[in-house]
Amino acid sequence: MKVLDHHTQQRGATLIAVFWIIAVMGLALVATVKVSRYQSEVASSQINGIEARQYAEMGINVAANPSVEEWDTNLLRQSFENGAGFNAQILSEGGRFNINFILFSEDKALIRLIFAEWGIDFDTASEIADALIDWIDSDDDLELNGAERDFYEGQGIFEQPFNRPFYTLEEMRLVRGMPLVEAANPNWRDWFTVWSSGGLDVNEAPAEYIAVAAKTNVEAAVSLVEIVDGADGIRNTEDDQPIDVPSALANLGINDPTGVIQARLNANDQVTRIESVGYAGSVRRKLVLIINNRSQNPTILDRKEIAIQ
Repeated sequence: MKVLDHHTQQRGATLIAVFWIIAVMGLALVATVKVSRYQSEVASSQINGIEARQYAEMGINVAANPSVEEWDTNLLRQSFENGAGFNAQILSEGGRFNINFILFSEDKALIRLIFAEWGIDFDTASEIADALIDWIDSDDDLELNGAERDFYEGQGIFEQPFNRPFYTLEEMRLVRGMPLVEAANPNWRDWFTVWSSGGLDVNEAPAEYIAVAAKTNVEAAVSLVEIVDGADGIRNTEDDQPIDVPSALANLGINDPTGVIQARLNANDQVTRIESVGYAGSVRRKLVLIINNRSQNPTILDRKEIAIQ
C-alpha cells in the first residue's frame, strides 16, 4: 500500500507539473499573439501613414494647378475604392495678420488689440509689442518697454534679437513675453503669417479678425463677411462678391480720417495657402503649401507638414 501511495503521489505531482507547463505555454502563446498583433498594428499604421502623406501630396498637386478653382470640390475632395483619399482647400494667406507688416508699420495699437482679444492686459500687451519691435528693427535702441541684446544675454541667451524680419512664426516664440501669449491662446499661430503681401484681406479674413483690425464689433464684421460670401453664404464659391477696402469700411460704417484702419487692410492678396489632408485607414496627414502668384509664374514660399490634433 505504501508503494502504491508513493506512486500515486508521484503521478499527482507529475500531473500538476504538466498543468503548470501547459499554463505557462498558454501564457507565452497569448503574449506572442499580442506582440504579433501589436507589431502588425504598428506596421499597418506606418503603412497608412505613408499612404496618407502620399494622398495629401496628391491633394497639394491638384490644388496647386492654376486651372482649379476654390469651388471645384469634385477635384479638391477625392476618395478612392480603398477608403483612402484627400481633402484640399485653396485659401488666401491674406486672411491672417502679417506680423512683419504690422511691426514695420509700428502699429503697436493693433498688436495690443489682438492680444486684448485673448485676455492679455494693456500693460503686458504693450511690453510684448515693444519686445517684438526690438526683435525686428535693425538697431540696438530700446523701445520703452522692449528687450534688446542686454536683456537676452542676462537670461543666458546670446546672439538675440536677430534684428531682422521674422522668417517663421516659430521665431516669435523666442521673444520676451511670448510664453504669456501662448498661454493665453495656444492657437495664436492661426492669427499670424509672415508670407502675405501686407494688410489683412477683407475678402478672406474671418469676421473676428476684421473686427479687431477695424476696431468694430463682431456683428458688423459678420455682416461684411456675409456680403462677400454671396447669396449662398459660403466662402470660396462662384457667387462670392469681393470688395475693395473703401467699400469694406463703408459697409462697416467706419469713418477713418487718419487712414490708420485702412492701412491695416488689403484686398485680393496674391499669396495662396493650400491645405491638404490625406487619409488612409484611421491615419491622417496634413500638408500646407504657400505660393505667390499661383495663377501666373507661381513661386513656392513655404511647405510644411502640420500635426493634426
